[in-house]
Amino acid sequence: MKQEFYSHGKLLLTAEYLVLDGANALAFPTKYGQSLIVDNGKKNTIAWKSYDHTGKLWLDFCFTIEEIKLFNRKVENDRDRLISILMNAHKINSSFLGNTDGFSIITKLDFPNNWGLGSSSTLINNISKWANLDPYQLLSVTFGGSGYDIAAANNDCPIIYTKKENQSISKKQLINWDFKDHLFFVHLNKKQNSRDSIANYQKITKPKIIQIQKINELTIDLCNCNNLTEFKNLIERHEKIVSNLIQQKPIKEVLFKDYSGVIKSLGAWGGDFVLVSGNENDYQYFLNKGFKTIIPFKKMIL
Repeated sequence: MKQEFYSHGKLLLTAEYLVLDGANALAFPTKYGQSLIVDNGKKNTIAWKSYDHTGKLWLDFCFTIEEIKLFNRKVENDRDRLISILMNAHKINSSFLGNTDGFSIITKLDFPNNWGLGSSSTLINNISKWANLDPYQLLSVTFGGSGYDIAAANNDCPIIYTKKENQSISKKQLINWDFKDHLFFVHLNKKQNSRDSIANYQKITKPKIIQIQKINELTIDLCNCNNLTEFKNLIERHEKIVSNLIQQKPIKEVLFKDYSGVIKSLGAWGGDFVLVSGNENDYQYFLNKGFKTIIPFKKMIL
């Protein structure tokens, strides 16, 4: 029987890095996401095809159910990674791929896979829906991370996400900003490796209690702020806290020092999208610097 699953992409506005240590994070599901279509296939076999946002075939693999169940080698390429995810899904729920039925799988991305909106997390979430298992558990044994991206994948509005020990908590958050027309996203022309960023962050051994408290307060204040001036001040404070913690300069100081508005890194610093305050007239500033992917807030965020 044919089944179709869909998961939203994600952007993390607050508590980057510190969300790993229990800070309250404001996350946005995006209008872009990924679908997974499951249909009957050849017995004992999975035929897997993934298409990018242009409709171009991106991945084309075929493997046996037995190969998945017995997989135990080091992951060295996309094929291995996919088999490893399916193998771990089977370990979590032994009834998944428990019989010899075969499947034809098609996945489709709504966004370029170098945008950093969650090509991995949306895949993990879709496979978890198909396999009827806890997506946070599958994420933990595959890509790792805080799990905010899984929470975003399953929501259609902003959320406050918190990871406490082994528990993931997400609460829907109403955002009534009347200045959304003055916010837009700019892609930095490179994809940041979240796993490397997390690994570097976890080398920081100094206590983070004070920073977590400050970020929790800023997250609440950002949700409730009433005007763009207040929003800008809160964003600048947030950037300073994280900058001091991870010992990296904010992206505005690195690339856009002469820009008049505020610029906020989203998630791991150094790549993917940034949030910018300004209007359409300001787009030219970024275009002139070679940053061609600019998306208004309302076109990106659900």
